[in-house]
Amino acid sequence: MRTMTHGLFDVDGKVALVTGGTSGIGEMIARGLVEAGARVYVSSRKADACAAAEAGTGAVGIPADLSSEDECVRLAAEIGKREERLDLLVNNAGATWGAPFEEFPAHAWDKVLDLNVKSPFFLTRAFLPLLEAAASVENPARVVNIGSIDGLRVPEAANYSYSASKAAVHQLTRVLAKELGPKRITVNAIAPGPFPSRMMRATLEEAGDEIAESSPLGRIGRPSDVVGATLFLAAPAGSYVTGAIIPVDGGIWTTR
Repeated sequence: MRTMTHGLFDVDGKVALVTGGTSGIGEMIARGLVEAGARVYVSSRKADACAAAEAGTGAVGIPADLSSEDECVRLAAEIGKREERLDLLVNNAGATWGAPFEEFPAHAWDKVLDLNVKSPFFLTRAFLPLLEAAASVENPARVVNIGSIDGLRVPEAANYSYSASKAAVHQLTRVLAKELGPKRITVNAIAPGPFPSRMMRATLEEAGDEIAESSPLGRIGRPSDVVGATLFLAAPAGSYVTGAIIPVDGGIWTTR
């Protein structure tokens, strides 16, 4: 007999794209989705990174420079040649930049905003036909944007364009949730705290223990933490959640 909880976190057979899925949080999510039975594509600017991700995670890698709208459109076309639908789009590709206030350059704004904010918008629009093909009232298609707790708080680091971009990602998530809800597509954001990633490597090497101690739970994030949040949003369990910004940070944002 089928129960209410049967298949609640099941993503078996779903088609997913994880941008920036060759390293860091994106690679964690891609690997977790593959292990859960999804058919996963990842993208990165570098072809060798895509090849390494294919070997390491079982996902299919397609190189693309997503700071360009044309490349967002091309990536959607490439996946459209292989798939009739896209159940899950994870907009994870991102960049950061750190420099003192007096020295922070204009091109640091252009680089970070192009990839962190404009890319999720252009990708979601480019993939809309494939997302609509997967969508139904009972089982919406899903968009998951990867924000940051630095978009929810004033960060300690001098990462002006990054924290502003992540706040923009959170607002874009709400706007797109309203826009795409009638099309049976949910749009949510995960706002990670500190995780072991290439972007965080130097910071964690310098102050990892202090950062872990700043969390009420006394640690930094593990791959399973962000994978679990993604599975919730991608599976039937999250089918009535849209426009939400979910901190996955061990309580750092809410308690400091």
